[in-house]
Amino acid sequence: MPRYLWQVTYTADGARGMLADGGTSRRDAIVRMVESVGGTVDSVHFALGGHDLYVIGEVPDEIAAATLELRTIASGAARSLPIALLTPEQVDEAARRDTAYRSPGSAEG
Repeated sequence: MPRYLWQVTYTADGARGMLADGGTSRRDAIVRMVESVGGTVDSVHFALGGHDLYVIGEVPDEIAAATLELRTIASGAARSLPIALLTPEQVDEAARRDTAYRSPGSAEG
């Protein structure tokens, strides 16, 4: 299953909901949401700084990831940035694959 890191930023409405419900309630809701599309959550971390929340987990495919993204945005309470994560072995495979790439300004070859 594809693995993702979701960076979440709460809106003012989302922050008010966090104040009312707390962190464990939000974690439990996130786990239920990801599981509802056939995924799993490895970790949920609240953070200070640029983003309010980081979630790492797996979903069956990109459509499931898009479903989570659309529902989050539609709620108006948060904005989520899904980032696809690769294993070192997947990077090895990508490095072995050939492609017809020419860098800008270089001669055709």
